[in-house]
Amino acid sequence: MKNPIRILVLLLCVFCVAGCSHTKGCHCRAYQKKYRRPLTGTSWQLVQLYGRNVTVEAGTFTFTLSPDGGRISGRGACNRLSGSYETDRKGALRIGPLASTRMACPDLSQEQAFVRALETTTHYDMDGPMLLLLCNGELRAVLQATDE
Repeated sequence: MKNPIRILVLLLCVFCVAGCSHTKGCHCRAYQKKYRRPLTGTSWQLVQLYGRNVTVEAGTFTFTLSPDGGRISGRGACNRLSGSYETDRKGALRIGPLASTRMACPDLSQEQAFVRALETTTHYDMDGPMLLLLCNGELRAVLQATDE
């Protein structure tokens, strides 16, 4: 396992949601409220892409959705990303098209997969500090809020 703490946190969230979804005053909901970050204005870093855990360096594979207008900015393996996004209160999220710088990166295929996951997102869900990007119900990427 590349990052057992992140996996443990994600599993804990899943078990909490499943175990107390019908219970008032559940500690799991308190966890979600305490650690939840706003969708916009938060820096999100990739931890899982197309079902595979991702080990990335700080500052790579990140993005932020601007709270004051539909702009997204971020970074892949080495290229800067920018574009537009649209969202609503029902969880719909559309990103792109994205533009990027054109530097040759050692992780270019993973960067292209990251961009593809962002541009094919149709909606999102949040679980504590985790952001889940989905395309028609299929999980594409999991990101974690960072302290940047």
